[in-house]
Amino acid sequence: MTAILHPPGVPIAAPTPISLGQAFWFWLKLGFISFGGPAGQIAIMHTELVERRRWISEKRFLHALNYCMLLPGPEAQQLATYIGWLMHRTWGGIVAGMLFVLPSLFILIALSWIYLRFGDVPVVAGIFYGIKPAVTALVLHAAHRIGSRALKNGWMWGIAAAAFVAIFAFDAPFPAIVLAAALIGHFGARWAPAVFALGGGHGNGKQSYGPALIDDDTPTPAHARFSRIYLAKVLCIGLGLWVAVMGALIAAQGLQGTLTQMGWFFTKAAMLTFGGAYAVLPYVYQGAVEHHQWLSGAQMIDGLALGETTPGPLIMVVAFVGFVGGWLTQVLGPDAVFLGGALAATVVTFFTFLPSFVFILAGGPAIEATHGRLGFTAPLSAITAAVVGVILNLALFFAYHVLWPKGFAGHFDAISAVIVVAASIALFRFKLGVMPLLGACAVIGLAIMLLAPGLL
Repeated sequence: MTAILHPPGVPIAAPTPISLGQAFWFWLKLGFISFGGPAGQIAIMHTELVERRRWISEKRFLHALNYCMLLPGPEAQQLATYIGWLMHRTWGGIVAGMLFVLPSLFILIALSWIYLRFGDVPVVAGIFYGIKPAVTALVLHAAHRIGSRALKNGWMWGIAAAAFVAIFAFDAPFPAIVLAAALIGHFGARWAPAVFALGGGHGNGKQSYGPALIDDDTPTPAHARFSRIYLAKVLCIGLGLWVAVMGALIAAQGLQGTLTQMGWFFTKAAMLTFGGAYAVLPYVYQGAVEHHQWLSGAQMIDGLALGETTPGPLIMVVAFVGFVGGWLTQVLGPDAVFLGGALAATVVTFFTFLPSFVFILAGGPAIEATHGRLGFTAPLSAITAAVVGVILNLALFFAYHVLWPKGFAGHFDAISAVIVVAASIALFRFKLGVMPLLGACAVIGLAIMLLAPGLL
């Protein structure tokens, strides 16, 4: 949707104030149309909120986005939470953030059930046969996209290379790589600030689309002003919710119960999602596949494919991980595998997104106190560089499972290799979107299943 252009000098009427009820329906709609990953989701919000509806000005929108990009977690969901909070207080932020996630959760629960229940049906198997190579190409493209933005000098290339070697050759834990990169950025910025002063890549807004409800010079609302009491309240409530749910899981299943372990693991994962969902996927793989064995590596690839085809943050792939883990481990018993999977997916989603709400509701007032440029981006710059190396390792892992489905001792899947190359060309050369790419590859896989089923 494009903005309506007005002739210069012609005044534009200010938009009518929006109630929380009216905002509710917009956030619900956004939850169902937020395809395209963070870049696409942010573009949709910019078009709707800055250009068309004028709920917030360009400058205030980018200021909020810069803060969200400094946080671990999905920046698009956090941006929706921030704008909802700024407009309609705490409940506005909660409604905006939750509706950004809930449609995706329900859709993924349904798709995960179809996958586990009918995944061996030839038609479904053929579709996934075509999609898996496309996912490999998507991960390679993500490494290139993030790398082209983050690797601006030799030092950043060195950090990326070191991260790749650390996780590929030495199987270093992802949290250790993040911590090491953050320390390099922190101390390196003191020695060579220009090397690490990359920031989030978002400047100040210059385009004006007319008066906005929250304009450049709109005073900070009373509820958005910094208060130690408010900060303490948000932190206590956030921690209290975490303790209450974790306590209930421990009481029901014990410390070693599957749901308890999922809650703890995805709490840690939520604190490590710098650089987007692709950045934390290696950590999720290490924990969910290798350590806890909630699902297999092949299922992890299938889950990412499903996550790419649904609205909402890509990190919602964790709901698939939770559903499959809850289903296979029968957390509610053998007679309730669907309910067990749905409960596990919900638990995982809760622990993954709770920190994001706390970050926004607790940190928003401090950010609203200044509309200047955010500092302290050096650790984030170094982490983002390290993430490039980690994502490249993930791409190699996916390629191995797709091209040698039975290991190096088995046959090389030449058809999958052709699909990987074709999908890569479509992404890099022709800038094909994610949904058309996955759709085309699914059709190819289905055609192979119908015409030459022996190849699958």
